[in-house]
Amino acid sequence: MFRRVTALAVLSTATLLTTLTGAAPALAAAPPARSPVAVGFGGAIATVDADATNAGLEVLRHGGNAVDAAIAAAATLGVTEPFSSGLGGGGFFVFYDARTRTVHTIDGREAAPASMTENAFVNPQTGQPYQFQEARISGISAGVPGMPATWDSALRRWGTIPLRQALQPAIRVARSGFVVDSTFAGQIADPNNLNSFGQFDSTSALYLPGGQPPAVGSVFRNPDLARTYELLARNGVDAFYRGPLAREIVQTVQHPPVSAHPIGTWAFPIRPGTMQTSDLAGYRARFPEPTHVRYHGLDVFGMPTPSSGGSTVGEALNILENFDLDDASRTEALHLYLEASALAFADRNRYVGDNTPRALLNQLLSQGFANQRACVIDPAHALPKPVAPGVPGAPATCTPATATAADSEELHTTNLTVADRWGNVVEYTLTIEQTGGNAMVVPGRGFLLNNELTDFNFTPTQGTAPDPNLPAGGKRPRSSMSPTIVLAHGKPYLAVGSPGGSTIITTVLQILLNRLDLGMTLPDAIAAARATQRNTAQVQAEPAFLASPEAAALTAMGHVFVLNPEIGAATGVEFLRDGRILAAAEPTRRGGGAAAVVRPRS
Repeated sequence: MFRRVTALAVLSTATLLTTLTGAAPALAAAPPARSPVAVGFGGAIATVDADATNAGLEVLRHGGNAVDAAIAAAATLGVTEPFSSGLGGGGFFVFYDARTRTVHTIDGREAAPASMTENAFVNPQTGQPYQFQEARISGISAGVPGMPATWDSALRRWGTIPLRQALQPAIRVARSGFVVDSTFAGQIADPNNLNSFGQFDSTSALYLPGGQPPAVGSVFRNPDLARTYELLARNGVDAFYRGPLAREIVQTVQHPPVSAHPIGTWAFPIRPGTMQTSDLAGYRARFPEPTHVRYHGLDVFGMPTPSSGGSTVGEALNILENFDLDDASRTEALHLYLEASALAFADRNRYVGDNTPRALLNQLLSQGFANQRACVIDPAHALPKPVAPGVPGAPATCTPATATAADSEELHTTNLTVADRWGNVVEYTLTIEQTGGNAMVVPGRGFLLNNELTDFNFTPTQGTAPDPNLPAGGKRPRSSMSPTIVLAHGKPYLAVGSPGGSTIITTVLQILLNRLDLGMTLPDAIAAARATQRNTAQVQAEPAFLASPEAAALTAMGHVFVLNPEIGAATGVEFLRDGRILAAAEPTRRGGGAAAVVRPRS
């Protein structure tokens, strides 16, 4: 049984003073120490941000479990990583329950308003789809947020502390502030965000004080967000989905807070959305059965629809089961990884969406279907891309075919991984979609809204076949978030997840290949240079990958590479044989992540 802790037990002295008196320290503390790897006992956490890792670690040290720590860290990321996560977004939560030895999921994906139609992203005057940035910076792109519902649901089902307690570290950071680093400042200074943020009074007031991004090394505070968190702490998540806050969210969507004196220029009209308060009141988190495949005798669990992560990672692993990677060279293994990715993405694009029947999802994840797909792979030559999707249930054919491919999902999100002393594990990927979401801060509330609905296909992509990812009222857009937990003999072995839009799938898959087949440690598997093949003519690859001898050999096999400066930003944990837990984050991507354990032991 988990020990239930009191509401004050997880609070540091500074937090307690803030909670009881309302007084925040005058200055932010120095940034917490940051290390990408930690090993020890008593629980572990890895995130992209040291403040968030510290918040989760504080909860673990005071008796909270992995769910408690994950929500505390996620809420803190809403303060320190507001352009990738926050109350205005959503995500997917995968939980291993050590008591029952079962894996559970929460679908906290954002939902389309009931009024949304298939042509929501088509200009009625021209009949053509909006350009991406025109669609993004609009009320049309904002889905009903699922983040608060996810936090509340997770804590009520599996946590040991209430939401009001889990929010306290984030409230402290929002009030006292944190030190601005180059990543935070650079995300605001990005030309798309600099110009789009400057179109809205509420956003420019928060993130462009004096018309400029906050300086690196300065202290950034968000008292509006602190007050919003305090509202949820007092009144629960109903305060988000009903009442004044819900009305303010709808007002922002329907009447974007466009500035009379914008900073910078914007090329497109800023269009209103149709979200209603009834859409917020009707939102519910879902609890679907996780995806599951066997790989090398291990049980790999992931997220089902509307995520395509669990099905695509799972199908690719099933394809790779057809090959003896133990005897393969690194080049041969990477070739098979790229080919399996392309085939799985072809099937993902054709079949996977919010309303994909579970029976069809099970067919995509069957070993028989993967064997059928694997037979088209030539171990010595790359297939022409894009490849055509397979047909579940049809007779096997080993003749490859080409097709068209579509992949417009953006590349920004965040991820965290937590394990506790009882063996519970949380893998949680959360997002507001594009860096900066739809660029609209809800006035007086301190958080950005998402642009998650741009993950729908704007127009049909499958020719005469049905497109599973077109907009519709109440529907949730397809995602690539791939929080993954791997069990050995019913107990947790490792967990991993990453941001990165559709590159999330290949990032998680490549980390699993590195760790399970190529013999890398988990830190090395996360740090290794990446390449991503999403059934496109070119393989995107990081600079270090392009400079490797394997890239030259793969080029000779017919793979065509193009530069992507950075792919993903993963976190993970691994349970070592001697009882220690290893937590790992990126050493350099996104400025480096932060891993910590309760009781360090090298």
